[in-house]
Amino acid sequence: MSLRTRSSEKELLDDDNIPFGDLLVNLSELNTIGELLGGHNVTRRGVDFFLRKVPASRSLTIAEIGCGGGDNLFAIQKHLDKKRKVASLTGIDIKPDCIKYAQSSALDIEWICSDYRTVTWSADKPDIIFSSLFCHHFTDEELISQISWLKENSRIGFFINDLHRHPLAYHSITVLTRLFSKSYLVRNDAPLSVKRSFRKNDWAAIFSRAGVINYSIKWHWAFRYLICVHNEQ
Repeated sequence: MSLRTRSSEKELLDDDNIPFGDLLVNLSELNTIGELLGGHNVTRRGVDFFLRKVPASRSLTIAEIGCGGGDNLFAIQKHLDKKRKVASLTGIDIKPDCIKYAQSSALDIEWICSDYRTVTWSADKPDIIFSSLFCHHFTDEELISQISWLKENSRIGFFINDLHRHPLAYHSITVLTRLFSKSYLVRNDAPLSVKRSFRKNDWAAIFSRAGVINYSIKWHWAFRYLICVHNEQ
């Protein structure tokens, strides 16, 4: 097995015909993994990057593309409540079952079932748009278009939270999911997600081709990259 380049193998989660019960187990476990392995913490750091750039009294609108079951938005909601920061949150996902699951968990977040590229904003476009473990589902060519969309549709900026393609990350998550996961989706897709993910030079090439020069990229435990783009005002 080589991790020199990104894998093009599709994940089981990309299938449109996953039984709802199987998807529920998957989404629940992804929430647990995100909290225990630091994924939600990276998302919170992404929000904090932009909080430093706006007045404390200003309310924010934040949207997530590829929101899945909404666990990142729930983490942001609790994070902002602690900071006494007001925000309007929106989750967007193409899978109806993901939106159904998310809607059952929260009442004060707006959920949109749609391909993110076809979303039209009812009012102003969001201040901040982000994604978490979403980008690795796409080819480099698709990501170039996605980054352009993120820049055009966010007022303040956007951030990306995704995996670092590394042998230790691959073998660790393979062992952990085999030992503890009850979801065949997680057991298959978690290691494959690492194989489909990125190294720093991958991101440099993608952003260069997208025409975005000013961005920050930082590595965070456990094997995550946080990329933030502050739009010029």
